[in-house]
Order: sequence, then structure tokens, then C-alpha cells
Amino acid sequence: MDAGLDAAGAPGNDPRRIGIGLGMAAPTILRYGTEDQKRRFLKPLWTGEEVWCQLFSEPGAGSDLAALGTRAVREGEDWVVDGQKVWTSSAHLARWAILIARTDPDVPKHRGITYFVCDMTDPGVEVRPLRQITGEAEFNEVFLTGVRILDTHRLGETGDGWKVAQTTLNNERVAIGGMRLPREGGMIGPVARTWRERPGLRTHDLHQRLLELWVEAEVARLTGERLRQQLVAGHPGPEGAGMKLAFARLNQEISGLEVELRGEEGLLYDDWTMRRPELVDFTGRDAGYRYLRSKGNSIEGGTSEVLLNIVAERVLGLPAEPRTDKDVAWKDLAR
Repeated sequence: MDAGLDAAGAPGNDPRRIGIGLGMAAPTILRYGTEDQKRRFLKPLWTGEEVWCQLFSEPGAGSDLAALGTRAVREGEDWVVDGQKVWTSSAHLARWAILIARTDPDVPKHRGITYFVCDMTDPGVEVRPLRQITGEAEFNEVFLTGVRILDTHRLGETGDGWKVAQTTLNNERVAIGGMRLPREGGMIGPVARTWRERPGLRTHDLHQRLLELWVEAEVARLTGERLRQQLVAGHPGPEGAGMKLAFARLNQEISGLEVELRGEEGLLYDDWTMRRPELVDFTGRDAGYRYLRSKGNSIEGGTSEVLLNIVAERVLGLPAEPRTDKDVAWKDLAR
């Protein structure tokens, strides 16, 4: 079927290429978008005709996302946006972006934020590559200078952007940590194949570690299936934070085991060429790439430290950490 679609010139909708659109933008538009917005954005998003990116994190607002400083000021029927975003996957490919910006600096940081859809081809949008430890630049920094966004491209009410963004973030964590995989899919697959095909590399210690990680990977895979059922029902919960935590830890431990299993061969690296890839392919590259790229898994999509707090407070119901800035206007915060 795929060959027939390719021959007919149909756009590709590989979920790895359009994951931000499918996993983050679409659920948010479905919940908060107007009927006109749904008609305009959802079909080309699904078919892969239009790629999306996410303009959330900033140099001074990563783990503390609500501290963001990108400003959006209303001028007639437009909003004029100025600021900088960072760690933006696929910005070099994207036509559209989901964007949160500060529209009222006189209220506490979690309020006064508004959620927009930004056209990445508009004047004032500048995308610059960020080269990573892998040698590639799948991430970008994005500068917004006098970018005009129509009010009709606002999602949710003015000032309700943090509430809207929670839908995006909850779906993002499941999209990253709970992606659909077959048994031995993902990072555990290459290690298991190497173990079976090259018995000369085996040791008792490596065998025990591989067994433990294989079981954990299978538990995570099945838990992801359950979380996706919640997504289908439109109820992504904070449990996705736990899946994202497990995803990051498992990827880093599995890739470390793979490098150790392969010995000197595991230290080789296939290509340090500066590229701007269309997708992240963990299983299509060598062990060295997997080892280096997995280091970012505990940062992207919410740092593991922040996600531990979410699990503690919103899943386990433990007391929240003291927050001295909760009732302080954003403009009065120390920066």
C-alpha cells in the first residue's frame, strides 16, 4: 500500500516525521480549537502535508516553563509577538507552530499566558540550527521579531494559555514515552539481536542486565498501550509523566549496555556530518548514535526532575513543594 501511495505522489505521514503535529498539536486543536481551526489544520496535519513544531521552551524558561518571557501584544485583530524559543524540534521543516506567549505581565506567571498557532513562514520568524552531541541539528532556536498572528489563530481564551498547554504537555509525554511498539521494538531490539547473533560477546553479568532491561521494556510497552486508550478517550493524565520517565531511563541504560556489549566496536560512530534530519531514527543508526542521542531523552519533553515532581504531586498525591512565586506578578519576578 505504501508503495502505491508513494507512486501516486501522496504525502508521507510517518509518525516520526510529524510526531509533534499528531501527538501534541492535534489533540490540543481538537479540544480547544474552533470549527474553522479544526477544518483548516487537522487534515493536512494528519496527511503529513504540513509539519508542526512546538514553540514552548525558552533560554530562561525550560524546566520552569511558566516563567516564559516571549511577549504577545494585541494590535487590532492581530497579536504582535517578540521573543526567543529554543530546543525546537523540526522548526526547519515546519509550516506551523504551537506557541505560548505572555499577554499579561501584571499577573502571576501561570496566568497571563495565551496559546497561539504561528505560521513559520511569516516575516519575523528566524530559525537557527542547534548542533547536538550527535553532530546533527534536529533541534533549533527560533527568534520571533514583530511576528503578527491573527486573533483567529488563538487557541482558547486570552490568558488561559497555561490551561491549554497542559493538554499539549500531557499528550506530549505519552507521545514520547508511550509510542506504539511491537515486542522488542525500540532500543531493546538491536541489543537483543546482537545478543542472539553474536554469542562470543556474552558474559553472565551482561546476561542478567539484559534480562532485567528486557522485562522492564516490555512492561513499559504494555503500560503505553493502556495510556493510549486514555488518549483515545480524550483523557491524557499525569500518568504520562511516569511513562516519559521510564522511557528516558530505559533508553539510557539500554544504550549503555549495548555499547558495553559491543566492546571497542561500540565506540565507533558512523557519521559526524552536520545534518538537519527530518526525524530521529534510534534503531536505524549504530550503537554510538543511540548512546549519545539517548542522553537528551531525560531533558526533552520535560526534564526527569520536573516529571518526578509531577508524579509525586499529581499521581501519588504527595505534598507540593513550596512555591514562593505563586502569587507574585510575572513582571516582579527576579530574572
